[in-house]
Amino acid sequence: MRRRRLVRRIGLSVAGVIAVVLAAVLIPLGLAHEKPVAICLGDPTTYPQAGIAGWQGEQLENAAVIMQTATALGFGRDGQVLGVMTAMGESSLRNIDYGDWETSGFTNPDGSRTTSIGLFQQQEWWGTAEQRMDPATAATLFYQRLSRVPDWQTMDPSLAIHRVQINLDPTYYTRYTEDAAAVVDAMSRPC
Repeated sequence: MRRRRLVRRIGLSVAGVIAVVLAAVLIPLGLAHEKPVAICLGDPTTYPQAGIAGWQGEQLENAAVIMQTATALGFGRDGQVLGVMTAMGESSLRNIDYGDWETSGFTNPDGSRTTSIGLFQQQEWWGTAEQRMDPATAATLFYQRLSRVPDWQTMDPSLAIHRVQINLDPTYYTRYTEDAAAVVDAMSRPC
């Protein structure tokens, strides 16, 4: 009888130890293998509420459209970063229906009023107002011009963008490099 109790106690003790060991080993392993929350380009509900590098909500939705358009046109990560950098610099990734004339009184080199609108602040010679205000079409217009810049992939990113946008300051977009890369990389994770 005593022997059975002792065996039972040892059995319970061993079972308890095994349970504790298994819990101590398996629970952290299970957590370590848990998939990180995925950001899906086409699903704004997966975008982090805190944002990415200070960009959030509508801005990330517009970045996603730029990235999807770049991918559809055959541009990889570098092209995506350039597109997002450009829209960050031109409109803070907001699809706005006004531009430099309205905000700062800027004129074109010939003295005419600027007509820039949309994510990329494209003027009327880029396309109709409807085209320039549609994020995917505006991004397509940007990438069509970028593709015609010889060796854009080997250029300093801001200079490549300048060749497309013809901004007054060729290095203007440099300040957006890190943010654009952070947004593109965070939003490029598989779902």
